[in-house]
Order: sequence, then C-alpha cells, then structure tokens
Amino acid sequence: MTPERLWMWAIALRRRDHRWLAKRVKQLNSFLYHNSLAAGGDISPDVYLGHHGLGTVVHDNVTIGRRVRIWQNVTLSVRAPAGSPHRIIIEDDVMIGANAVVITPFEQSLRIGRGASVGAGAVVTRDVPAGATVVGSPAQVVRQKAL
Repeated sequence: MTPERLWMWAIALRRRDHRWLAKRVKQLNSFLYHNSLAAGGDISPDVYLGHHGLGTVVHDNVTIGRRVRIWQNVTLSVRAPAGSPHRIIIEDDVMIGANAVVITPFEQSLRIGRGASVGAGAVVTRDVPAGATVVGSPAQVVRQKAL
C-alpha cells in the first residue's frame, strides 16, 4: 500500500467520523513511511508523493489539487489551528521540490497557483502566481510561464 492511499484512507475515515481509526491509519503511514500526513486535509486522489513521502509533513488545513507532485521532506504548515478558515491552497499541476517549506503568515492563507513550481529547499511565505517557478529562501520568482 502506498502512502498516498493510506493518506486518502485516513481522510475518508475521518470524514465518516471514525476519528480513532483514522488516527491509527495515519500512525501506520507515519511508521511505514516516516511522514506526518494530516487526516484533516482535502486532497485530490492523484496526488504523488515522491520517495514515498519520506519526511513530508502536511497540516490539517491544506487543500491539494489535481496532479500535484510533492517530493520528500516537504513541510506544508498553516500557522493557525486545525479547522480554522486559514489554509494553504495548492492548485492543479503544481510541483514542490525536495526539502521545500511552505508556511503561511500568522493566521493567514497562502495559495500556490496552477502550474507553479517550488524549487528544492525553497521557503515559501507568500502566494505563488500561476505558472511561476520560485526558488530560494525567501522564495523569489525566477521564471513565469504563460498558461
């Protein structure tokens, strides 16, 4: 079983109010693949976790679109409590490179636009426009493609 499937299973169980079982599936995923994928997220069924999501950490308030690729050791963190309206929204066809960190400003939301790429090791603290490639710490746009 892949970490993506376990993650989706935990999310489905939590939505059906089987919180205890959802937590156990999340713990199994963490044990097998050394990640922390919150069961409160809203993800597309075709999300791809490179290298089995090794070291990946995802907050509850994250929405992930279609065909998103997330490589190892990525952190997606919302600086607000789980269940708050503040979110990280990752639109369709986004790629997030290894060791990247996406963190919202305190009690705010952040959006990564459709077709954007986040370079390996980048630290994203602001919205990323659609089609942009960002790198560095703090992340800066280095290329913008027309969509």
